[in-house]
Amino acid sequence: MKHIDYLKKKIIYCSEHRGTKEMDLLLGNFVKKYVYLLNEDELCELETLLNIDDEVLYKWYLSNGRAASVPENSITKKLREFKLQDCGGKGGIRTHE
Repeated sequence: MKHIDYLKKKIIYCSEHRGTKEMDLLLGNFVKKYVYLLNEDELCELETLLNIDDEVLYKWYLSNGRAASVPENSITKKLREFKLQDCGGKGGIRTHE
């Protein structure tokens, strides 16, 4: 298996098995939409993003991209603009706020 194919499979798995349902939905659907459109550098950026703790990513996503521990790159820009409705989901992620 090629390195890039292995990386895509790893990213898909990691995006769908996060530990919280909200992040499984958000990142799983985001990855499904983009994983086969990304080049190798972007896949590496995505893999790095998936190594960030769910709580940090969730707060970053809800705060419109303000967190020092989340890098600014093409992947985080796409994720910031991503909405679950873009992939057939009903509504967004619900919060208590």
